[in-house]
This record gives sequence, structure tokens and C-alpha cells, in this order.
Amino acid sequence: MPHQEQAHSHGNLCSPGPPNNAGYSSNNQVPVVLQTESRDKWSKKMDFLLSVIGFAVDLGNVWRFPYICYQNGGGAFLIPYVLMAVFGGVPLFYMELALGQFHRTGAISIWKHICPIFKGIGFAICIIALYVSFYYNTIIAWALFYFYSSFSSTLPWTSCDNEWNTENCTNYFGKDNVTWTNYSRSPAEEFYTRNVLAVHESSGIGNVGYIRWQLMLCLFLIFTIVYFSLWKGVKTSGKVVWVTATLPYVVLLILMVRGATLPGAWKGVVFYLNPKWEKLQETSVWVDAAAQIFFSLGPGFGVLLALSSYNPFTNNCYRDAIVTSLVNCLTSFVSGFVIFTVLGYMAEQRNVNVEDVARDKGPSLLFITYPEAIANMVGSTFFAIIFFVMMITLGLDSTFGGLEAIITAVMDEYPDVLSHRRELFVLVLVVVCFLGSLSTLTKGGAYVVKLLEEFGVGSSIIAIVFLEATAVSWFYGINRFSNDIKSMLGYTPGLFWKVCWVAISPAFLAYIIISSLLNPQTLTLFDYEFPDWSITVGYIIGASSFIWIPIYMVYKLVWTPGSLKQRLAVCLRPERTLPDIHTDSMGLSLAL
Repeated sequence: MPHQEQAHSHGNLCSPGPPNNAGYSSNNQVPVVLQTESRDKWSKKMDFLLSVIGFAVDLGNVWRFPYICYQNGGGAFLIPYVLMAVFGGVPLFYMELALGQFHRTGAISIWKHICPIFKGIGFAICIIALYVSFYYNTIIAWALFYFYSSFSSTLPWTSCDNEWNTENCTNYFGKDNVTWTNYSRSPAEEFYTRNVLAVHESSGIGNVGYIRWQLMLCLFLIFTIVYFSLWKGVKTSGKVVWVTATLPYVVLLILMVRGATLPGAWKGVVFYLNPKWEKLQETSVWVDAAAQIFFSLGPGFGVLLALSSYNPFTNNCYRDAIVTSLVNCLTSFVSGFVIFTVLGYMAEQRNVNVEDVARDKGPSLLFITYPEAIANMVGSTFFAIIFFVMMITLGLDSTFGGLEAIITAVMDEYPDVLSHRRELFVLVLVVVCFLGSLSTLTKGGAYVVKLLEEFGVGSSIIAIVFLEATAVSWFYGINRFSNDIKSMLGYTPGLFWKVCWVAISPAFLAYIIISSLLNPQTLTLFDYEFPDWSITVGYIIGASSFIWIPIYMVYKLVWTPGSLKQRLAVCLRPERTLPDIHTDSMGLSLAL
């Protein structure tokens, strides 16, 4: 069981640099961390790397990137994607890994070491992580439902002869002269919408109906796996990710090889990568690239802070940031081949253009389009089973990371109460997440999932990361932060990283926020347009997390004694309980 590590000094807490770094000037703070054995630690370096990769590489890499890529110019989209990654995503990713490793604490209590008045950011992050758990695990439960349904000689979404099918069901595989109209629905689409979701029995988000027991059972099994993976801390979750983080790559390789052998696969690849250079003149393409790399790498969710806080103090977090970011981006790119070889095959079978097949996006790409193609392959049962195993493991990794962010943040904030009660706290958290997910298990649950996905995270998390980057770079100070990294790695970050942290990355986030506010999108799902009142509810959900930042600022200023100037000085200054530590030519000395 992990216990709280009590820091023996505050402010700039570091271990002294190696002997050959004695060139620190006497004016530079060299914080010292005296590590204890009380805080849990990763058993192996690969446990940490696989956990980070598992969190960052999720279902969105498989469904979101390929769709956004072809929608925004194919191969041309890779230019803004790479630029946004280099100047925005990776620097923020590196920043969070360094912060977590240096301060060795979670997303709430870390702020007393950085800038106490921004502590509300930690609470906001935890609330957003809860919202994510309310809908994300339901998507994994859908995949589990499909996984169970795949154990049959004939996949149930192959034909139109099932009780849930309608007269619009049209099966075109293996048949000639089949007319496909705007009203036609494939067997896979009707299986998803009518048998798995039963969304046809709900009139909309205002009338979601009752809970589907099949999905509730699936979700219960998912949360059971999550609990027993997290209850003992990184010692157990670090072992589980050896399966959940590596298995998806084996499956992706198998599916990519199989997809490349399908007739018409080349059409899909050409459609995926064919560059449309004129698209680069559209602002929306650059916004989509920025948003994609941000949500793909996942800074701001508190996960990177939590996972890196269990690292050895001198771990090379710079190398970790580069390696895991590259793995994440390459996985997204390769996933596009897995998806679009199959879309090319489907276009060949339907005798239509690839763009007519590639209209589905989001979960529909994984629950309708791909299963439909698998159902008509030789060995369909095998490929269906491994595909949904891949989806389940991709989802579980991200759930592990999201809930670990909450667990670490809360336990580090209240160590006296929770340090010896991790199993109980994790159980309570999992129960809360399960109960919060019940509305997504109803017949109209897909609408709730869409609302939470759009507003529960969305602009709120981007605004929070903007404030986090600003607080670290401008209030904590880029020089102090650079010295923190120097004390861990033995060298100071280069000018590129400093410029990104101070200016480019915050501008990158502000660009996404402003663009999303100026160009709000209509919220629709399955041809259903969300009513205005539900959009209002969505904004309330989004505000319910962000609002804790100004609330805590007011609370901190009100309860801090002194004049307004004195209060601001205290609230903006990192808390210290022991004297600062400096070095001079004679070595270490205490500066009272």
C-alpha cells in the first residue's frame, strides 16, 4: 500500500546535482529532496513507460485521428499535426512529467509548492476526471458487449434476420445489384443502435428510458477489473499494463496485415493520405490539429503528474516525454492504415467511393464500420474477438490513468486520513464512478455519453491547462522550474523548451479555446439534434469543474491574514516550512 512521502524541505526541492555540476552560482537555489521509502515507487522503469503510453494511447487514437486526418486534407494534415505536437503538445507533456517527478505529489497538493492560489486547478482536474469516468467506461462496456457477442460461428451483425432488424436493413456483402439508399441501414448499424444501445426506444436526452441490465452487467465487470488493478497502487497497475498496453499493438499489427490483403484496400490508403494542400489555408484544420494532439497526449488530466510522482528523483523524464510522445503519435498514424484499408474494402464491396463509406466518426467508426467489415472476412469470429479485446484494453489503460490521477491527488492532499486506507478509498471511488455512469446505461444513454464527452471535458480542460502552464511559467518562474529540472537531470532545459513553456504553448492553448468559443458546433447524434436546454445543461457541467478555480482563489485571499498586498504575496509564493537551500563554492549552506 502506498503511503505519503513526507518531503523534508519545500519550495525548490531537489537532490544536489552530481559532483561535476559544482558550477552552480551561489545565487541559484538548488533544492534538495531527501527521499524516503514511504512513498510507493514503480517496480521497473517499463511499468511507468507502459502506464504512460497506455494512458495516452486510447480509443481516440483509433477512431479520432484517422477521421480528422482525412477530413482535414489527408497527408497535408500531418504538417499542422506535427507542428502543433512539437511546439504545443510535447512541451506540455514534458512539463507535467517534470512537475510530478520533482514535487512527488498529486494534482491538488502540488500547488502549495508552485503557486498556492491556483490550488483550485487540482480540484477542477479531479472533477473532470470523474466526468470522464462516467462516460468513458460505458464505451468500454459497449466493447465488452460486442466481445461477448463475437463468440458465435456467425456474428450477429452479419445478417438482417434478427429480431432487432427493420425493413431498412440492407446486407450488400456477397450480393449483386443491391441498391443502397439514404434510408438503407447495414446489419452492423442496426445491431449497434437497436440491440446494443436500444436508442430507438428513447425519444431523446429528455426521455432516456430505463437502464439496460446487459450493459450494467458489462460495466460492473469493467469496474471490477479496474478496482483490482488499482487497489494496491502502482505495484499492481504497473503489472497489469504489461498486458493492456502491449496487446493492442499485437492486434493492430495483425489487423493491418489482414487489411492490406483485402481487395480495394489501396483505395482506402490513397484516400487517407492523399494530400489536399488547399486545406492548409483553413483555420479549422489547424484548430483540429491542435485539439487532436492535445487530447491525444493528455496533459492537464492530472495523470502525468500522478504517474511520474512515483518515479525515482533522477529519472530521465525528458527522454520519457520524447519517447512516449513519439509512440503516441506513431500509433495514431498507423491506426489510420488499419481503419482505411478496411474502408477501402467496404467501398469496393458497395461499389461506391471511399468518402461515402467513411462518413461515420467517433465510436460509430469502431462499433459500426469496422465490425461490418470484419463480419464479411474469412475468419470473422477470430478477428472480431481480437478487435474488441484491443478496444477493451485500450480503454482500460486510460481508465487506470484517469482514476489514479484522482486517487493520488486526494490521498496526497489528505494523507492522515487516507494513507493507510487506499483499498477502501479506491472502492468508494469505483462505486461513485459506477453510480455516476448509470444514466449512460439507459436506452438514451448514448445521448448522455455525447453530452458528457462534449461538455464534461472540452474547453474546460484546455482552459485549466492554460492556467497551469501560465502559473508554472510566469508565477512559479521559468528559471526556478528550469533549475528544478537541472537538479533532477543534471542539465538545464534548452532555450526551445523555455520559449515554448513561456509563450508558445500557452498561445497554442489560447488558440484552441478562442477558436472553439467563436465557432460552436451543433451537437448531434444519429440525426438527433440536441435541444437548447441540454446545451445549457452542458455548459453548466463544464462550468461546474472550472468554477472551483476562482472559488478557491477567493477563499485563499479571504482566509489569509494581512493586507491585500500581503495576502497576494503569500498566496502567490510557494509554501516553505524549512529554510531555502543554496550552494556556494564551499558546498551546501542553509539560508535562513
